[in-house]
Amino acid sequence: MNARTIRERCLSVLSAQAPQNDLAGKGVGISDELITLEIMSPDACDLTLIDLPGIARVPVEGQPEDIGKQIKHLIMTYIKKSETINLVVVPCNTDIATTEALKMAQEVDPDGIRTVAILTKPDLIDKGTEKNILSVVHNQVIRLRKGYIMVKCRGQQQIDDEIPLEVAAQMERDFFQNHDYFRCLLEDDKVTIKCLAIKLTQDLVDHIKKSLPQLHEEIKNQLWNVKRDLKQYEDGPPEDLEGAKEFLIKTLNEFNEKIKSLSSGEMMTEKNIFFQFRVEFKKWNDHLNSTKTTFDNLKELSRDYRGRELPGFSNYIKFEKILQEHVAKLKEPATDLLNNIKDIVIKEFTDVVNECFQNYHILQNITKDKINNIQLNQLEKAEERISEQFKMENRIYTQDPIFLKVLSEITKDAFSENMLPVFDKQSTYSHLLEAYYEIVVQRMADQLPLMVTFYMLQETAQLLSIDIMKLLEKPDVHELLSEDSDVSRRRKELRACLNRLTAAKEAITSFFK
Repeated sequence: MNARTIRERCLSVLSAQAPQNDLAGKGVGISDELITLEIMSPDACDLTLIDLPGIARVPVEGQPEDIGKQIKHLIMTYIKKSETINLVVVPCNTDIATTEALKMAQEVDPDGIRTVAILTKPDLIDKGTEKNILSVVHNQVIRLRKGYIMVKCRGQQQIDDEIPLEVAAQMERDFFQNHDYFRCLLEDDKVTIKCLAIKLTQDLVDHIKKSLPQLHEEIKNQLWNVKRDLKQYEDGPPEDLEGAKEFLIKTLNEFNEKIKSLSSGEMMTEKNIFFQFRVEFKKWNDHLNSTKTTFDNLKELSRDYRGRELPGFSNYIKFEKILQEHVAKLKEPATDLLNNIKDIVIKEFTDVVNECFQNYHILQNITKDKINNIQLNQLEKAEERISEQFKMENRIYTQDPIFLKVLSEITKDAFSENMLPVFDKQSTYSHLLEAYYEIVVQRMADQLPLMVTFYMLQETAQLLSIDIMKLLEKPDVHELLSEDSDVSRRRKELRACLNRLTAAKEAITSFFK
């Protein structure tokens, strides 16, 4: 490698200073965002190296007080990953047993399966400690499956003198060749940067081979997730007007189909709309039943509602008055039922809008306005019909056989039409009132849910389906289908990710063949 190449590499490294300042500031802070620097050379190893910051214990000027904690957290995010090989750099002139970097590596890799220790500065060790260093290199002190490599890097003076890497590599080899204790390590390929590069390359290949099955499974899972997410961002509308209109027709038809399915009960989901309706209808029915036990005090009723008749004579006006006032108390709960159903319909229909038009905010807003407007109109119609229902209930009426049948069930006596003169007396008023009110309860228990469902759900769905298709008459189709910029950006990101994962899956699959 010539001097020009070295200078170019140095310039590349210096060019990383600007983004480093942008991310971590011009001081001595750190950032967890990665700066990628790609170096291409026929002499360079095919390796991906992540250079993590050294462990700081005491903050220097310009660093936050918790800089040590920040650095350790940053280091941990990388070394704990099972797919990484951890390179622990330890100077030869320090006690390896007290090295914090190696301790952190042991925490995430206790068996030393994916940890390589690199011993540096062999020229700075104290005389007499050479055998101790050899014991470390021979894996006799702290065992690591991948072992130890000793290197002698260029010093600052050599860098300043622009000594080429080839020359520095030879100088490194000469150092070990001429060393009385470390010469033997050359034969075992446990020294020099060149041996380190070869070992790392081979270790990385072996590590990748072992990780491939797990990596293959992870890629399949990620691919499935990306496809699922991409489905939410399906292809956007075509640019041409005709294509956009066809796209809009398809989108609106899909919306109408879901509304139809929802309103007919075909859309079977947990707590679907009819499940929620039944909860409200049951509350209504329970309330009706709770009002049936108020006709027991006949003496009080007779006193409060007695007309000009003598004792023992019945008064039909009294009978009507009691029932009319009793039924009138049901109007407020009936209105509550109507409003509760309205809220459920709006929520469920709005969920369909968000699902079908999630990328088209203008279409969303227009459709939500249509739902609210239709519901307000339907609410007025339903309120009018309910009011009419209560007006009709003021006219006390039911078929004679129905009344006699309910009365018989209440009194446990058999009544027929030819017995009418016998039981038309005040002593039977409580039973007469109870029998007729039972009929009212049964009638209202079904009539109100049918009425509310018809106006608030079925008619709303029909009117909405018709009204939504009128959007096709609007001249600016592209405006209806305009997307948020984040949507199109996210779609591009997912497509790019899908392509990368597909290529990776194919590459790994071909490896197993």
